[in-house]
Amino acid sequence: MDRIKELAKLLDSTVTIDGTHDTSIPGLRFVRASKVSEPVYSVYEPSLCIVAQGSKVVMLGKESYTYDSASYLTASVHLPITGQVVSASPEEPYLCVNLQLDMNMIFEVIQSSNQVTPDRSPSRGLVISRVDDSLLEAVLRLIRLLEAPKDIPVLASSFKREIVYRILQNDENDSMKHFALAGSQGHRIAKVIGMLNREFAQPLKVEEMAKEARMSASSFYHHFKEVTGMSPNQYQKQLRLQEARRLLLAENMEAAEAAFQVGYESPSHFSREYSRRFGLSPIKDIRRLRKMFH
Repeated sequence: MDRIKELAKLLDSTVTIDGTHDTSIPGLRFVRASKVSEPVYSVYEPSLCIVAQGSKVVMLGKESYTYDSASYLTASVHLPITGQVVSASPEEPYLCVNLQLDMNMIFEVIQSSNQVTPDRSPSRGLVISRVDDSLLEAVLRLIRLLEAPKDIPVLASSFKREIVYRILQNDENDSMKHFALAGSQGHRIAKVIGMLNREFAQPLKVEEMAKEARMSASSFYHHFKEVTGMSPNQYQKQLRLQEARRLLLAENMEAAEAAFQVGYESPSHFSREYSRRFGLSPIKDIRRLRKMFH
């Protein structure tokens, strides 16, 4: 059986309800959708996404990336994205494997396999590549462990290492090596991105971020935009608005309170940017979302 069809069959029998499902293997999730989705706003962590059936579009800044069963996506840093399932039906649902990637493991694999890292600046932290049988076979081996739970603590880590190795064999994923190698420009940018994800409610201080990355302000700005597809200010704004939306929906918070919590000083400024991002004012957007979910 064709490996991608085998993967689709395995996922279809394992997850029968739409949504994102954690598994007993740490960092491994399955996604199922039986219809085309609304745009979903989230932050990708360093991860591998393989679509077994259907297709998805991801927006990073102003760039659009489409992937399906012939391709896979890798994210090397935290990236605020808009994702939308664009091909799915009850008969042929969208089925996807999502595996979180550990940068320490990537670094170990680079060292132990003597991977060559091209001497250039890191590029975009999100890449679409052609899927191949060696990667699919490694992913299938990991997933089959779910049928033998007692083997997971012993074998899961080595199977994940093989998956990382297969990803790194692809020249299109050279940028991932930059982000994993301690001291490299990519690694320093990735550290600052991690810091920004944790402290997005604080005032943005590009000079301090540049100092942390050991770069001039102009060099940092350029490399940050090269990696994320957006400026530090745009990146922070996306994180703030996504967290505010979550607070409004999940915590039942007032718009002004959510605005202050994510770092806005002016509720009216927050409302304008929220409307620009999500197409509706905070109150109308949350009302619409609640109707969808209930």
